[in-house]
Amino acid sequence: MLFIPFTVAAQYRITGRVVDAGTKKPVPDASVFLSNASAGTKTNGDGTFTLTNVRGGQYEMVISFVGYATYKQTIMVNKDVSLPDVPLEQQTVQLKEVRIGPDKHWEEHYARFKRGFLGNTDNAAQCTILNPHVLDFDINDGEFAASAEDFLLIENKALGYRIKYMLTIFSENPKTGRLYFEGEAFFENMKGRKGQIKRWNKNRLVTYQGSDMHFLRSVIAGRVKEEGFLVQRLIKTPNPAYKGGLDNKYTETLVTTPLAIGEYASLTDQKGEYALTFKDCLNITYNNNPLSGSILNIDSGPGYVYFDNNGIILNPQNVTMEGSWGDRKMGELLPVDYEPPQK
Repeated sequence: MLFIPFTVAAQYRITGRVVDAGTKKPVPDASVFLSNASAGTKTNGDGTFTLTNVRGGQYEMVISFVGYATYKQTIMVNKDVSLPDVPLEQQTVQLKEVRIGPDKHWEEHYARFKRGFLGNTDNAAQCTILNPHVLDFDINDGEFAASAEDFLLIENKALGYRIKYMLTIFSENPKTGRLYFEGEAFFENMKGRKGQIKRWNKNRLVTYQGSDMHFLRSVIAGRVKEEGFLVQRLIKTPNPAYKGGLDNKYTETLVTTPLAIGEYASLTDQKGEYALTFKDCLNITYNNNPLSGSILNIDSGPGYVYFDNNGIILNPQNVTMEGSWGDRKMGELLPVDYEPPQK
């Protein structure tokens, strides 16, 4: 096992130019940002852009402009990055089916979406979606789905972020109890008085401590125990007395012996990418607080949980989180380049 010490991360720049794929002319005023991070800008008149103060790690760069297909590119940042011209393809917009008359269930669906998307925590209660009219809802065979025709604009007054979020998937299946959503987010710091900024910074640190981001960064640094985490094996077996519903489907047996990092984490052959692999489930607690307990389970796919230098899971569609981490939604979302204050 090789681990990197956790020190103040270096800051880098990403530069490039956005052009029309057909005419090769520059595309000015296009939005350029790193997904789920705080680095973002718009292209200049000549199509050029510069992203500054980028923390090292793997990112998905997103470029969007009206009339063009959204461009996405995965970038590994461990030095200043100069990109070749980025071509945007013009997009033919298909007209959506128009619903005649108001959706009488819209308010009900919107309340359901907010519970699943924002969460039910104190932070979530201080989140506001400023443009809910861009949302559309659908129920098919009992599965609830939501989509958005434009960026959702969200204010998180608990953490002091204004977030632009392009929702790509939102689904909630009451039969399985599984809720999943994903998208691209751009974070901006809200302006506030000195006291507000101090409170936001404190809330961000509290949100970070004990989170999956904190845990995965601790794994990379080889400081799981020192950072306050306890990792144990949890065995789930089908409950023979199960009679339907979401409760009591499995019986759980906790193996109390703590797991060492080498028993569930390893390097991969990709620079800056790591993996968790384990038998059954991982039960993870923080600072001996049973309320902080989280269960990590690999549902499908390659049998690994892949994550990067920023402590971000790269294949979330193959992973289920229960407990404290499963309760964290947009109200607890921090940018992937978040850095806790140094002691």
